[in-house]
Amino acid sequence: MTQIGRLDSAGLDSALTERLGRGPRVAVVHDWLVTYAGAERVLEQILMLFPNADVFTLLDLLPPGERDFLRGARVHTSFIQKLPVLRRRHRATLPLMPLAVEQFDLSGYDLVISSSHAVAKGVITGPEQLHVSYCHSPMRYAWDLQHQYLRESGVRGLRGWLARWFLHQLRIWDIRTSYGVDAFIANSRFVARRVRKTYNRHARVIYPPVNVHRFELRERKDDYYLTASRMVPYKRIPLIVEAFSATPERRLIVIGEGPEMSRVQRVAGSNVQVMGWQPGDVLRDYMQRARAFVFAAEEDFGIAPVEAQACGTPVIAYAGGGVRESVIADVTGVFFESQEVDAILEAVARFESARGGFCPRTIRRNAEEFAEEQFRDQFARFVIKRWNRARTAPGAPVPRRTLDSAA
Repeated sequence: MTQIGRLDSAGLDSALTERLGRGPRVAVVHDWLVTYAGAERVLEQILMLFPNADVFTLLDLLPPGERDFLRGARVHTSFIQKLPVLRRRHRATLPLMPLAVEQFDLSGYDLVISSSHAVAKGVITGPEQLHVSYCHSPMRYAWDLQHQYLRESGVRGLRGWLARWFLHQLRIWDIRTSYGVDAFIANSRFVARRVRKTYNRHARVIYPPVNVHRFELRERKDDYYLTASRMVPYKRIPLIVEAFSATPERRLIVIGEGPEMSRVQRVAGSNVQVMGWQPGDVLRDYMQRARAFVFAAEEDFGIAPVEAQACGTPVIAYAGGGVRESVIADVTGVFFESQEVDAILEAVARFESARGGFCPRTIRRNAEEFAEEQFRDQFARFVIKRWNRARTAPGAPVPRRTLDSAA
């Protein structure tokens, strides 16, 4: 029997293909396919582990040139795919999503894996099926961030009350469907606490995969700071720009685009260069050469700070969310405790006065703990362990095939 262990990508893929390819039928449920972002990176790695799996998703808008990460998997979509008017604004179909995800017929599958930050975990499964849910986060807009989302959306009056009523119903549905999940995986301890708070369920933490090999170590740094992100309110890019604009002796480069762009440009001083969207190789070059990467969002995990560390670049981050688990204080970066200009400037000053500085090689080694192969190894071990436990539990049906434990 092949021991999974810490194998390279090809070895791990071959081991699971050998075991699961002739064993249980696997379905992977993903909320929607409209871009290649953090959740899709997780989906990509799951499909590497389960190359014969079918994919179920509410909506698939990926163009032909952006589908390679699906690795040729057969994709099944919901009735939302056939609503062309709503497809252009897929988030507006949220009221239909619980109904849509429940229409997927997964009765022919033994193992169901949901990759969920919205409704994917709500698929209907039977008592003889194992449902493992990788939770990127419980629905933030329905739970602890409801009031913030409603404020930022500007929904008031009757529409506001209707939105609150719908989110109330959505919370009831979300809790009910959590009972159909046999095992939760969270992408950080921060999210695991939210899973516990929301569903009263334990979640095993497996950090999302980061392609650290794309971001090569560069020990010599230039004299500028970098922030890069989609410019949406919770990323707090204008806050970072405002802070650095108050200290013209420091240079800041900003990469990204989004609805906050005009505000960023309005508060930017002469020492701040706003570059807008840039291709991946340009972003990587700036990240490798930056003195430090500045991050002010409260993220469930946060891929960009790990990518910066893979370059040997220290991180100056807000001490909230999953970044507290990927950045080591005073070793790979520094934290600021509040999302305020003065707090950022104080953290930058501490960073600049750090005795002995920050070792790029040490920072790089920390990033390697979040590499893709680490994710595949831990995910494979967890699923196989839960599969074998489910098939050998008292009262379980006679297993058609039992996988060797990798634990």
